[in-house]
Amino acid sequence: MASALLALVLAYLFGSVPSGVLVARAYGVDLRRVGSGNIGATNALRALGPGPALAVALFDAFKGGIAVLLARAAGVEGALLGGVALAAVLGHNHSLFLRFRGGKGVATSFGTLLFLDPALALWTFPIGVSVTLLTRYVSAGSLAGGVAAVVLALALGRPPWLLLTVALMALLVFWTHRDNLRRLQAGTERRLGERAEIR
Repeated sequence: MASALLALVLAYLFGSVPSGVLVARAYGVDLRRVGSGNIGATNALRALGPGPALAVALFDAFKGGIAVLLARAAGVEGALLGGVALAAVLGHNHSLFLRFRGGKGVATSFGTLLFLDPALALWTFPIGVSVTLLTRYVSAGSLAGGVAAVVLALALGRPPWLLLTVALMALLVFWTHRDNLRRLQAGTERRLGERAEIR
């Protein structure tokens, strides 16, 4: 029990590292005060450009992936490993270092999935990217990726614990994108490439 709790706490702390805030600070920008105020790669792209945005995306994915990698190296498997993945995503969404505020968890979810099930992650990734490029809405691509991951996990016959983990991560993506969904329905969602404004 103690080792399981330790694995979950460490995963949450890894996820809590505010990658976007740290990268943006190197450019003299408080990412929480520009554009959407989100600390993820999309807002970094609008505020800082493609290079810093890529750094944020990789950092966010890596922190989720390393949490799963270290847990697995310590012998954690099955449902507890799924819990580690979810804890990392929740750490990103509700960072201990940002008064339990954070990002939307897409890159971190992908990073955890990449280490949980590389094939499933690599099948899901091009679907999300394709929807983003076709619609020019990052939120649409994120939501499509979440749905695709669940459908693919079912189609590929993944074990119940992994299917549940993927479904819960998809639900978290939908929850963190609830305002984006409203803007998509209203036709007011910002498209990929639009610059951010200081709030």
